[in-house]
Amino acid sequence: MSATKAQRIGIWTIAVFMFVGTIGSFAAIVLANNNSQSDKERAQAAYAAYQQEATEYQKKVDAQAAELSKVYFNTFNQYATAPAAFDAASVTELKTNDLVIGNGADITADSSFSAYYLGWNPSGKVFDGSIEGSALKAPIPAAPGGVIEGWTKGAAGMKVGGVRELTIPASLAYGASAKGDDIPANTPLKFIIFIIPTPEAIPSPQPSQELLNYSKQGLI
Repeated sequence: MSATKAQRIGIWTIAVFMFVGTIGSFAAIVLANNNSQSDKERAQAAYAAYQQEATEYQKKVDAQAAELSKVYFNTFNQYATAPAAFDAASVTELKTNDLVIGNGADITADSSFSAYYLGWNPSGKVFDGSIEGSALKAPIPAAPGGVIEGWTKGAAGMKVGGVRELTIPASLAYGASAKGDDIPANTPLKFIIFIIPTPEAIPSPQPSQELLNYSKQGLI
């Protein structure tokens, strides 16, 4: 039986709405994809800008380290052969030995300072240090709570420009925590530290809120 005119109009109305709805959904998908692609492009551009800033920052840090190395390498490199084996069992308290008395500002247990260093274990193995070939790495910033307690207490009483050997019991080093193969648990350590005037701070780049938001969205 053929449909009535009213029925035909109803069918066509439904068809039109379905067609319009389909087109609308398709347009929404296309728009969403375009927005997603646009967001990805903006995220990549923001990340590339941050990477460029980080690269420029590292160049400045490396340049500063190179200049400082020219000034201090010969002074500190003479201690490169100082590390030697020592009796771990005999290290029961913090001991200090001044190799050079500085003439700069006083260092206290509350001081923050910059230093070059050599660290070795009872077998005489250097596990870390500032000397790298014929140059010095960037000096490390040392602050209470940011270095082992033996450094904080051991550097107290020095002056900037001074060089001191520290013999540190395990309780003031890493205690029962092992730090790789070269520093087993409960290992006393020795260091030579050379405190220098704190170099000019180089501001490090910080990711923008936009970049952090993109990161949270998984776009980078």
